[in-house]
Amino acid sequence: MTDDTGLKPRLVAHTRAIARIARWEVTRSAGTLDRRTIILGFIAVLVAGGVALGAAGGGVAIDKDLYRVGVASDSPYYDAVEESTVLDPRPVSDPNVELIVSETHVSVTDTPTGMAAYEAFRDAVQTYNERQMLRESNQTAAFPVVVNLQYRERGALVPPGSRVGDGDGDGSADGAAATGDGGSGSSDGDTDGQAGGTAGSSAASGAAAADDGPIGAPDVGGAGGFLGGDTSGSPASISPPFPFASLVLAFAFLVPMNFVIQAYGSSILNERVNRRGELLLVAPVTPGDIVAGKTAPYLAGMVGLTVAIALAIGGGPVSVAAVVPIGLLFLSATFVGAMFARSFKELTFVTVTISVFLTTYTFVPAIFTNVTPIALISPLTLVVRDLSGTAVSLGDFAFSVGPILLAALVLFLLGTGVYREEDMFTQRPVPLKFLDALDSRISRPRSVATLSALSIPFVFIAELLVIAVLYVLPVDLTIPLVLLAVAVVEELAKSLHVYAAFEKARFARTLRVSLLLGALSGFGFFVGEKFTAIVQLVGLPSLTLGQAAFAPSGIGVVAATGLLLAPLVLHAVTATVTALGATRGRSTYALALLGAIGIHVVYNLQVVSSLG
Repeated sequence: MTDDTGLKPRLVAHTRAIARIARWEVTRSAGTLDRRTIILGFIAVLVAGGVALGAAGGGVAIDKDLYRVGVASDSPYYDAVEESTVLDPRPVSDPNVELIVSETHVSVTDTPTGMAAYEAFRDAVQTYNERQMLRESNQTAAFPVVVNLQYRERGALVPPGSRVGDGDGDGSADGAAATGDGGSGSSDGDTDGQAGGTAGSSAASGAAAADDGPIGAPDVGGAGGFLGGDTSGSPASISPPFPFASLVLAFAFLVPMNFVIQAYGSSILNERVNRRGELLLVAPVTPGDIVAGKTAPYLAGMVGLTVAIALAIGGGPVSVAAVVPIGLLFLSATFVGAMFARSFKELTFVTVTISVFLTTYTFVPAIFTNVTPIALISPLTLVVRDLSGTAVSLGDFAFSVGPILLAALVLFLLGTGVYREEDMFTQRPVPLKFLDALDSRISRPRSVATLSALSIPFVFIAELLVIAVLYVLPVDLTIPLVLLAVAVVEELAKSLHVYAAFEKARFARTLRVSLLLGALSGFGFFVGEKFTAIVQLVGLPSLTLGQAAFAPSGIGVVAATGLLLAPLVLHAVTATVTALGATRGRSTYALALLGAIGIHVVYNLQVVSSLG
């Protein structure tokens, strides 16, 4: 009965208020758009869609006709040069060429451009020869060796000298295992020159064998097309994966989002200029209803753009579900930035910073889609898998999208806390507004523990981004850097809201209160930190950096119990140190923060060294 008479009417009232505010936001925003803005936005959408469609179709060639080659039209090398997107065939008499091809030799200009043109020419002849051999009826004679490349995680490599599958080859290197199958057909001639064709007789014989029209030019990033290089074929045709897919997806999905957040941020800031939003504040609606109503149209616009782009590039529901949380994070970060900014100039700086950071977070890890599980921290990796027909498990999806969704919700929570008259219509610096947002969510000591737990999504995102950026560096260098970054991020997350509470005189500046708040902050962070166990679902601890940052493995039950409780003590101690510093002002807090970071780094080094 309580639900029918109390909860349901309130829910209906909130829904109606949100819908009414959303309609008002659409009407008001549509009235502020002029013809020029609409045209520019439409052009931007067309450009983004055109690039995505062109890339998906393999039609993008940013280096088309880069090098000029002097070659006669009756030369056996002419077809190879003409079919290359990089080379531009010119008459032999043309003086503006990088190299000249004759029947007996190749003349190259003594410049870096000339040497690069020669390498491109060799690749073009090799590709041409291989395509000619692909047309042979006896493929085992044309390609007596076939290589299948399988990418494996580090630590799961095939030991040198062992055999993989049914192949006759062996060996593995740098995260890849290759198998070679000997062809059963007969071949009396030496096929090496044809398979690896460079400037020589093989090109002539290949050209003579051509009896049909020209064969298509190579795809960008190898014959594997949009989603990576070749992983199967002759040794000459194997090419490593190129992050072209993640680059195009970052452009196609994220660039339109930037136009949406610009309009959204301007709308929020407009409410604060000349106290235009005061009528909403005095209306019988909650700040949450106002924020939800003003955000809903822009979120719907992002969802619509995402669906359209996903359909254009052949994506499915997984692609849409993976990208929409990124849009929600864009909106939440922009909302907080618009609530903190004092002018449109400052808002522009904030939105550009948000765009650069979030684009980096989604693009950089996706580069390693075919190499390491660390790529799963980017939802774009899920899109790449969806486009390539690879199944995405529920655990992988939660690992990739969960932290982003939680971070977006927490940002909206913090921004809604300062959606009040004393913060909206005052010209306070951004750092002070940030402290106000933290303080607005603290009403009692246990609120400190709650905020520490809610900081985990941001800590998780920051630490994963550090791992992704440092992944390519030597492990001996990256582990100390990762441990330092972890300490800095976690100590800031545990102490900033405590400092804000003391600065706003929320609690008495006594030793007893400092010890209580420090213990609660450390406990809340410890509880929230345990949710990072989701990394076990995607194998991140199998990486050396993952073990250092999250979950050292290979230990006994007693040691595991100790490692479970030791972080609780660590977080409580370091949070208490910073809480004691926060009671005496900003300078003392900064010194205490450095001390807490030092304690945390020493602890991390001891744990890593003791576990080997």
